[in-house]
Amino acid sequence: MTKKGLNSNQIKMIAIIAMTIDHVTWLLFPGYQKIWWVLLLHVIGRLTAPIMWFFIAEGFHYTGNVKKYIFRLFFFAVISHFAYDFAGGIPFIPNGFFNMTSVMWSLAWSVVLMVIFTTDRLPQWAKILLIALICFITFSSDWSTIAAICPVYLYLNRGNFKKQALMLLIWTAIYAAVYFIFMDKVYGLLQMCALLSLPILKQYNGERGSWKGMKWLFYIYYPAHLFVIGIIRVMMGQKSIFP
Repeated sequence: MTKKGLNSNQIKMIAIIAMTIDHVTWLLFPGYQKIWWVLLLHVIGRLTAPIMWFFIAEGFHYTGNVKKYIFRLFFFAVISHFAYDFAGGIPFIPNGFFNMTSVMWSLAWSVVLMVIFTTDRLPQWAKILLIALICFITFSSDWSTIAAICPVYLYLNRGNFKKQALMLLIWTAIYAAVYFIFMDKVYGLLQMCALLSLPILKQYNGERGSWKGMKWLFYIYYPAHLFVIGIIRVMMGQKSIFP
């Protein structure tokens, strides 16, 4: 019998819709426009990242082949790099410290971190060194290093939603604080709206859903819709859309 609540397919569809709304808003209202209803559309978009982090952790738990899982994520991270930069009008070769590539880059490395955190084959000093290195190389992606670290703690606290919620709160607050202090106070506060995903994630019933193709739809849709946004951006004559 189907359990009450939402299965992973349904929650991922919510993430896809929220992400699309957010990115289309960047396209139509480029930069960072402090209009209340534009901000509200970006609030909806904040639902996506935590859902992605949550199911990266779930994917690590359920995968039967970690190497294939990591390869698949890096494969789509490479494709998504060009899609994300093309959509935003960002140079393909990074020339800054923030938002130079897509969140997929951090998510791929997050699974590597899960392996590092859970393996007994590495000494503690090697784990610390590798963790620091991965934090450095994921710093310039969308959601920065937070998107690499937070899914690890969601995995380590799997089965305890209160602790998972606390981890989401802590890591989201760190990211928001960086924006608030060093960049833009309103946009920093906006990042805290990612916590609105918690009531949705709490409804997760542990089931995948009857359709097995959602995994591939999510992987393919992410770069595909960014390429479409990039084409429209060029047609509209906009140089860049992300802040």
